[in-house]
Amino acid sequence: KTFQLTISIDKHTTAYFNPNMMNEGKSLAEALLSAKAEGRLTVGVYECAKIMNDDPDNVSFCLLATDDFECDIALQIHFTLIQAFCFDNDISIVRVNDLKRLNALVGAKGQLEDAHCVLITNPAEDSWEDPALEKLHLFCEESRSYNEWVPEITLPER
Repeated sequence: KTFQLTISIDKHTTAYFNPNMMNEGKSLAEALLSAKAEGRLTVGVYECAKIMNDDPDNVSFCLLATDDFECDIALQIHFTLIQAFCFDNDISIVRVNDLKRLNALVGAKGQLEDAHCVLITNPAEDSWEDPALEKLHLFCEESRSYNEWVPEITLPER
C-alpha cells in the first residue's frame, strides 16, 4: 500500500515525503555500478555534453554533483544548460551533493574523476532492463509531479 505525507512548512513551501522512495540512494549506487560494469557510464561535464549532443536518444539518466561548499559559476552555468537539455529530451536527472562518494563509485580505483556530471546510456537492445534504473526513473517522475524538477539523492555510505 502506498501513501504520502505532505508537510506544509509555510504558505509558500510544501515538502512531500514518500517512504517508498527512501532507497533511491541505494538504487542510484546500483545503477551506477551496473552501468560502469557494462561500459554505459560517461563521466565529466565536457564528455557528457558531447554524448548529449551526438546521441541524445541514447542517454537514459543524468546525474549532477557538487559539494555543498562549491560555488563555481562556470559549473553552475553548465548545470543550467545540461538541465534544460535533459528537460527538452525527457532525460531523467538528479543531483547529489557528495562528490567524493560519487567519485568512489564511478572513478577508477585511487583516481579522481571530474564527476560533476555523469550519464548512464541506454542498455543494448538485446539486454535486460536495469531494475535500479527503472526505480530511479519512477522516482524522478514522481518528484516532477510535485514540481521538484531536479530531485536530490543522498548516496549511501559504503
